[in-house]
Amino acid sequence: MRNLIQSLDTSPNISILSVVLSLCFGVLFSAHSLHAQQDFYVDTVFLQDQSLLFLAPETNQLSLLKVGSDRNDNVQVLSNQGLLAPVAQNLKPDSHYAFMDDLEILDIEVHHNQFFYLAPTYLFSNAWAGKHLIEHSLTDAHEMAINDQFDALVIGKQGIQYIVDNTLAWDAAMTGNIELLDVAYDSSQACFWLISSEGLHRFNPQSAEINLLLPHEGMTSLLVPDHDVHILVGSTKGLLVLDRATGTLLKQRQDLPSIDISCLTEIGDQVWVGTSHGAYRIKSDEHVDYYASRRWLVDDEVQDIGEGPNGSALILTRLGLSQITYTPMTLLDKAMHFERQVRQRHIRHGFSSSQFTMSTPGDLSTGSVVDSDNDGLWTSMYLASQLFRYEVTKSDIAYQNALEAFEAMERLNTINPIEGFLARSYERRSYAKHDLDAWHKAENEYWDWKGTTSSDEAIGHYLAFSLLAEISPDSEIKERAINLIRDMTDHILEHDLYLVDIDGKPTRWARWNPDYVNGFPEGVGDRKLNSSNITGFLQTAYHFTKDEKYRDAAFELFEEHGYLKNLMKPMEEIGNHKSDSLSALLSEHWNHSDDEMYFLSYWYLYHYAFNPDLKEQYRETIKNHWNIERPEKDALWNFCYAMTGASEFDLEESIWYLREFPMDLIEYTITNSHRLDIKKLPPNFRNQTTTEVLPPDEKPIYKHNTNTFIIDRKGGARSEASGDIYLLPYWFGRYLGVIGKKE
Repeated sequence: MRNLIQSLDTSPNISILSVVLSLCFGVLFSAHSLHAQQDFYVDTVFLQDQSLLFLAPETNQLSLLKVGSDRNDNVQVLSNQGLLAPVAQNLKPDSHYAFMDDLEILDIEVHHNQFFYLAPTYLFSNAWAGKHLIEHSLTDAHEMAINDQFDALVIGKQGIQYIVDNTLAWDAAMTGNIELLDVAYDSSQACFWLISSEGLHRFNPQSAEINLLLPHEGMTSLLVPDHDVHILVGSTKGLLVLDRATGTLLKQRQDLPSIDISCLTEIGDQVWVGTSHGAYRIKSDEHVDYYASRRWLVDDEVQDIGEGPNGSALILTRLGLSQITYTPMTLLDKAMHFERQVRQRHIRHGFSSSQFTMSTPGDLSTGSVVDSDNDGLWTSMYLASQLFRYEVTKSDIAYQNALEAFEAMERLNTINPIEGFLARSYERRSYAKHDLDAWHKAENEYWDWKGTTSSDEAIGHYLAFSLLAEISPDSEIKERAINLIRDMTDHILEHDLYLVDIDGKPTRWARWNPDYVNGFPEGVGDRKLNSSNITGFLQTAYHFTKDEKYRDAAFELFEEHGYLKNLMKPMEEIGNHKSDSLSALLSEHWNHSDDEMYFLSYWYLYHYAFNPDLKEQYRETIKNHWNIERPEKDALWNFCYAMTGASEFDLEESIWYLREFPMDLIEYTITNSHRLDIKKLPPNFRNQTTTEVLPPDEKPIYKHNTNTFIIDRKGGARSEASGDIYLLPYWFGRYLGVIGKKE
């Protein structure tokens, strides 16, 4: 199996079959990584989906009707104002054949990978030397279907004509108020299927008979798949699966993202469904991939879906065309995409900025980086990713990225006048105008710095500086990092285990003093969290300086204040406590920002344990926490547990997370609560809304400090998240050896 995976073609022309084989047979192999018993993933090629958007002209009364592409990769959109084609992110009039400019086109069809057109008195193609022109006489023609012999069935709202060898062979009128809606040819049955306002019909050319096989109201679209023995019919109440021989209804599927179906098509062996709430594809294993919101579509009101070039999906909506493409790439290829995204748009004075805001929604050219309360924390995560990248690739670029981030974080410690105190952020004076109470003038007249620093900032600094001290090849950089660790830890010890701001008072959240920590009931998360964090800080300082005062301080907290007991408390016992207002605030619901603070600090809690016995205890508490977080399938949490040598750390789920991570990180408005294919849970303490977490590319974009079970968000496309969300777990996995290099 290993040889099979490693021999897969990884060229740009890799076949979909190869990718499917790699997924079916698996790519997890036992090998020597950080710990010999751990599995690792061979970085093989998969198909990464992305979206290209083309906006329709802002023309009054324009309606987009149908879309298709031919064997030359030409894409055409039928509108009520003529044919359009995608050009440079817009739909523009298609004048390739000048004679068609003044011709009213009523329908387009792709037949044997060539375009056929329906006009008021005939249907024709410009392929096959233009030989096929078939006359009809329906005054309200709107749909056509063509068989393998180029015979045509043309339907109007209430009439049908069957034309053989350009001769009318049969016609009929629908009685009453029955309206014909769609038609498709079935080569396996040598017949035409039709749907109407009355139900499903079959036209048999041999007997020249049309029969109603299934009375049914609400049918909207028809698909006769090449890769299925059934007929599929879309309706306003779900997907109907019918017997191909008899038209009998076999089942009606409603376990789908949306059941208000507008169109159906087949691309490869997958069924694509368009609805009023976006589009989805049903794979051969019945798994559903959902495409909705501006991340994927111009808008969610799908009019038609067609197969595009190279197996892409052309999704026509009310306001434009979206092309879902599938590009062969590896996790490394994907990482390099985010490396470019971070460097091009998210670097501010060396920080990796989580705040890239756009004045025009979705228009990256109107974006600017702005300061964040958590500049230090976000930058520490990016810095860590670049150090891991440097360690496994020896990339000079990665190391330079890390050094620039280090300079930004180092300056947080030096721009303010307080020894060992780390600022939240800094900015040029004329721009540091918001939240004025937290901003202070720096000694340099051109700069301001922000105080009120929280514990999560400290956690990020210890992570970044300890990794620099471990990985940097430069002794001078190592020394600077260690000095910063010493200065921060001395500040905390000298201020009675508080981070003290310029006003001489402890900041709101950077508090590790026993009076504060043990003032909470045992089930309040901050009691466990703060005990864990301060232990990690003291261990880090001792590890790099060997100064016994840090070790002594930690053991005093263990022995006299129960901090070891606090940090070992099982996560199952953390709950909602209302003994006082602060406890109620901190334990009203599960705090996912706390999860981030725990897992990032596990690096130095575990690695720098004072002795093997403590290290084993830490391993157990990390495992306990990880078990709680497993449903989120977050690769970063999984790898934070993997670093303890765990043999089972959900590697497959981690690779799923990285593969499904969207390439577009703009924070769009995302809605999933209407979906019928997800099982929702009643309100609960962890705010887990569904039984299974949705793929990252189907839900809102959040950093690692947010509940991944949030399925709706009003994003507004005003900001873009930084790609370090992906880079840290990917390069951490490479560093640990659980993700192999590109094959």
